[in-house]
Amino acid sequence: MQTITIKKGLSPEELESLGINDWPIWTKEVSRFDWTYDNQETCYILEGAITVTPEGGDPVSIVPGDLVTFPRGMSCVWEVTAPVSKHYRFETG
Repeated sequence: MQTITIKKGLSPEELESLGINDWPIWTKEVSRFDWTYDNQETCYILEGAITVTPEGGDPVSIVPGDLVTFPRGMSCVWEVTAPVSKHYRFETG
């Protein structure tokens, strides 16, 4: 089964080495929607609260400061419970 990977408590140096501040920003209001990842996504949560439930898996809570990786091909349901802002990057290829 595909899993969501979360890293917590990254230092400013780690964030800088990843170039996160150069990644685009995505925002979303409180909502619920289905999503399938065509490519792997890594994102860094700036604000908000999200619960993501992978198809056939358990819900995962995501909060500000989390660096989250969603695997290519994962289908899931996003439940945004507080307006979200995140830096994101999709892997190509």
